[in-house]
Amino acid sequence: MWGLVPLFWPLLKPSGAMEILAHRMVWSLVVVGLVLLVLRRWAWLGELLRQPRKLALLAAAAAVITVNWGLYIWAVNNGQVVEASLGYFINPLVTIAMGVLLLGERLRRAQWAAVATGAAAVLVLAIGYGRPPWISLVLAFSFATYGLVKKKVNLGGLESLAAETALQFLPALGYLVWLGAAGSLTFGAEGTGHAALLAATGVVTAVPLVCFGAAAIRVPLSTLGLLQYLAPLFQFGLGVLYFHEAMPVERWIGFSLVWLALVVLTWDALRTARKGRLAAAAARAEALPDPEAPVEKGLREKAPREEALPGKAAAARQDAPASSS
Repeated sequence: MWGLVPLFWPLLKPSGAMEILAHRMVWSLVVVGLVLLVLRRWAWLGELLRQPRKLALLAAAAAVITVNWGLYIWAVNNGQVVEASLGYFINPLVTIAMGVLLLGERLRRAQWAAVATGAAAVLVLAIGYGRPPWISLVLAFSFATYGLVKKKVNLGGLESLAAETALQFLPALGYLVWLGAAGSLTFGAEGTGHAALLAATGVVTAVPLVCFGAAAIRVPLSTLGLLQYLAPLFQFGLGVLYFHEAMPVERWIGFSLVWLALVVLTWDALRTARKGRLAAAAARAEALPDPEAPVEKGLREKAPREEALPGKAAAARQDAPASSS
């Protein structure tokens, strides 16, 4: 669904990117609120309101994802689907770089190679575009920052989206009211079908996220990571094959370098995960007692009892006639 969403935003024209963004915020809160009402999941709200630090982090997450959503909608509706897809291809590399710069994480050699290859790809693409691929970079850095903040918040996907859209709701609604007062609001002015499509932005936002949250607890993390490459891959395919965006040689070279970096990164992640599983299995095996030890111990404990039995039996036989007599 995330990979096919570029097909949806052009249907909302003649609405501008800012109006679409505002509707997405307003209707997302409506949809998520209804889902939470059905599931009766409200306990987290009272706890959240008692934690100002988490609220501040959620406000930061809401601000960053607003930039990400708005730019993505604008890019798709202005013929920049391929460059937008690049942003989500390089997002894992940006996330790793931010981990080093902001969190002091140490990288393995393969990760350094992937990040360096990604940087070279951006340079090649900048030369090809005649400018830095700023749409890709803003999308990648904004989403990586969003992920970093969400990691600090540690709140479920559905609950987090509800909190973020609640913070976005009043500014978004105020913007729509202002557009209506200025006579520029397209909601309702372009017919019922167009209004329904604008309202559907809430479903388009919430449903993939709910599915992702459901998958995250059922699918191994390594598989989940690989599946997330499908969204930008579908977006890239739509940009080239459906929207017929130009792909000169230098862009193919740049994208090839990005894909090479992702292959290296994925190979390293799978190899590290396999080593971790083997190490955990070895640790569990070492923690188990020696299978021979209980047998030997049992034999040693059993032997004296077996040796004592004949003596007791003889004593019993000696006592038996006396008692009978």
